Order: sequence, then structure tokens, then C-alpha cells
Amino acid sequence: MTLGIARRSAGTRTLCVALSVLLLQVAVESTAVADPEPTRGVCGTTVGVPTAPEGALVIEPGTDLTDKTRFNPAGTTFWLAPGTHTLSSDQYGQVMPKDGNVYLGAPGSILDGRGLNRAAFTTSAKDVVIRGLTIRGFVAERDQGVVNHDSGDRWVIEGNVIENNDGAAMMTGSGQRVIGNCLRNNGQYGINAYRFGAGLTDLVIEGNEISGNNTGDWEAKIPGCGCSGGAKFWSVNRADIVGNWVHHNHGVGLWADTNNNDFLIEDNLIEDNASEGVFYEISYNLELIGNTFRRNALVQGRTRAAKGDNFPVAAVYLSESGGEPRLPARTDKIEIRGNMFSDNWSGITLWENADRFCNSPANTSTLSCTALVSPTSACSDPGIATAPLYSDCRWKTQRVSVHENTFEFNSTLEGCLGLCGRMAVLSNYGTYPAWSPYRGAVISEAITFRQENRWYDNQYYGPWTFVAHDTSRRLTAAQWQAEPYRQDVCSGFGEGTTC
Repeated sequence: MTLGIARRSAGTRTLCVALSVLLLQVAVESTAVADPEPTRGVCGTTVGVPTAPEGALVIEPGTDLTDKTRFNPAGTTFWLAPGTHTLSSDQYGQVMPKDGNVYLGAPGSILDGRGLNRAAFTTSAKDVVIRGLTIRGFVAERDQGVVNHDSGDRWVIEGNVIENNDGAAMMTGSGQRVIGNCLRNNGQYGINAYRFGAGLTDLVIEGNEISGNNTGDWEAKIPGCGCSGGAKFWSVNRADIVGNWVHHNHGVGLWADTNNNDFLIEDNLIEDNASEGVFYEISYNLELIGNTFRRNALVQGRTRAAKGDNFPVAAVYLSESGGEPRLPARTDKIEIRGNMFSDNWSGITLWENADRFCNSPANTSTLSCTALVSPTSACSDPGIATAPLYSDCRWKTQRVSVHENTFEFNSTLEGCLGLCGRMAVLSNYGTYPAWSPYRGAVISEAITFRQENRWYDNQYYGPWTFVAHDTSRRLTAAQWQAEPYRQDVCSGFGEGTTC
């Protein structure tokens, strides 16, 4: 059964997952979960495969799983009996799967790194399955992961609890399926979708609970590193992120950074993340549909407001990201439709940094160019000032449609100082480098008026304000709807509507 490729109704998804779990003998014994939509909760449950499948090699606690893997052929199934399993007592103690190996955990089976081992499952083997295990206590280094450390392709990681590790709970390879896991309280990420030297394709992230990650507070350790959050995606082409509960992460909930394309983020509950719920950065072609965003970016918003920083921190932040018809995808736009936004610091911010473009010293993704230009050196003076490089050397926030969403906002939000409850489309005044053809208000004008960014048919409750062109232009709803902006045509404000 293939999960997460075609769009499905919530009911169909639930049935597919339930049947998959039944067929795969994954027992889930629910306990109390303090989620207002408890069917989304995975953490706080008991996971495991109750009995060893026929032909499986039974691994009792104290058995050397590393050696058992080494001396058995590819495609072997291992069933870890209840109890705590450990690896060798050095930092490189690890399990090195072969193609097609399956690792199943009985209810109560724990693989514990004891604060010694860096990774649990390594190697670039393909078609490995990890199911029903609790994996904890590993000490992966920054930007590395505990499970699928070497980004092997087509792994299935399903029905596990991966918690209280350093680094990321897991890395990903192309074709990876991450289904129904509890990924919580890890030092850096719940998921780090990254592979050195190559992009990834075709990811499915479905039905997981991703919470409490970035316990190491990496943005404080390395300011501006962009290296924290619930899940981070780097150069991924096609990803379905569906039906997850992403909450209480110490940073961004879901962060796609650098030349990602063709993402579907649908039917997720994204709440109480310290920074943005979704951050889509220098990337392309996204459908953000039917999600619920609650109380995101309150920590970040209050911190910046207290410093007098008037940038519009938002639940959804698009930074130099837009629709691009020249890249194959399910959409050639960024479509933000049918979502509920409730009591976040602000709503949606569309931003484009006039100084950030391919080959600019201001581009923090220093080794990356846009998906439309190669080599990076082509984006230089004087060629960058003329077509097609003038357009193609920029990651553009363009072709964004925000419609049929509901935005609720409580005007008594603590620490607001007039800097919350905002919607925004803006840029900065371009200044750098000296050879940039984007200096001045060129990009502010483009993102606001000429790049097909539109709000319409939305419903607003509360005292929303709007920012356009640059941070100095704060607008009322009436000004936002009037010339020259003409945004939110046929949207409702309170009980009223403009149509």
C-alpha cells in the first residue's frame, strides 16, 4: 500500500493508515493525550509489533544486534524482544543494515544509546524498515541524525518513538516514508531531510507527532544558523507532509530551506511553535491547504517586539519563495487555501530580501544558486543587469494566492506593542552589493504590485492591520483593499463582507 502520493480525503487517509497498521501488526495501545484532537497524538502511546513474524530472527536484550546484522544476509527481519537493547560501548557503536533489512520492536523494546553512541542505524542501504521501536539516548553531532544517518533511499520509518537524542531523530533518503512516529525532544530536529552533495525526491511525512525539538537551542548557540526546528527540508523535490501534529518545537515547526519544490502541506495541526509554524525559504511551488495554525511565533514575536523590531513575524513566512511554471510540479503557484489561523502572533508574511540573490554576498545559502541558473558565477556584473539573468538570478516571492482562509486574532495578546495581528507583503530597500541591479525600491515595488501576489475571499476576525511595500507602510483593512493595493477583494471583516 502506497501512502501519501495522491491527495486523499481525511477519512480515506485515516482508513489507509489504519489498514496499513493492522496488516503490519503494529499494536498501538492509547493512553491519555492532552490534544484537543487526540486522534493526531502518537507520543504517549505504546508502539510495537506484538509477535515475531515467521522467519524473523529474535533479538533478546544483551544480544549484539550489530554482529547479528553483519553475519546475516540482506533482507533479514529482526524482531527485538521487550527490554532495553544497547550497542557497543563506544561512540561508533551502530547498526549497519543491508538492503531490505527489517527491524521490528516488540511493545516495550528500547534501543538506548546511553549517551555514548552517535547513531543507531547507519549506511546507505536501500529499502530498510524500522518499525515499533523506542530509540533514545543517542548523541548525534550537529546536522547529523540517529536513524538513517547516511540517507539511504526508500526507508520506511513507521510507528516508532524517537526521543531525547542529540542532533536529529532521523535523516532522510529519496523515497522515504515517515509514518505515525513520535519524534520529540531531540536536540536539533525531529527530521533533517538533507543529503550531502545531492538533493532528495519523493518524501512522505504522514501522521507523525513532531514536538519539543531543538532542545539544544541551536539558534542561540549559532545565531542565524538556520539549523533548528521540528523538521527541516533542504533541496527536496516533491514532498507530501500530511496529517501531522507539529507542536511546541523550540523554533520553526516545518522549515523548507533552499531550492525545495513541489510541496504539499495538508491537514496538519501546527501549534505552539516558538517561531513560525511554516517557513518556506528560497523555494518553489507549494500547496498549503486545510491546516490549522494556533499560537505560533508568540515567543519570537514577543522577543522582537520587546527590542523594537517591527518586522512582521508570522505563522506562515514565505521568504524569497514563489510559484515557478518552469519547474515541474503539481502546481505552478504557492497556493494557501482553506486554512484556519487562530491566535498566532500574526498571519502570513510574504517577504523578498532585495540584497539576497544568487552570487550575492548577502545570500546566506552561500553555495546555492536559483534552480534556473548554472553556474553561480553567471549571476555577476554586467550580465545580471539584463534578461534573462536579471529575473532568473533572484529567488522571487511571486504567484502567491491566499484565499478562503479564516484568520482569528485576540487583540489582548501579551507583549504585542502594536506589532502583532498583521498580514504583510514587503521587501527592504536594496543596498548591497554595489553591483546589484536590485538596489533602491525595485524589489519592494515588484513584490507588492507586479509579482501576482494576491489575497482574496478570506474571513477576518479581530483588529487586523496590513503591511505593504516596506515596514513603514501600515494599513487599515480599508486601505489594504483600496488602490493601489486592491488586496482581499470579497473578503469579510468581522460580520461584514466587501461583496
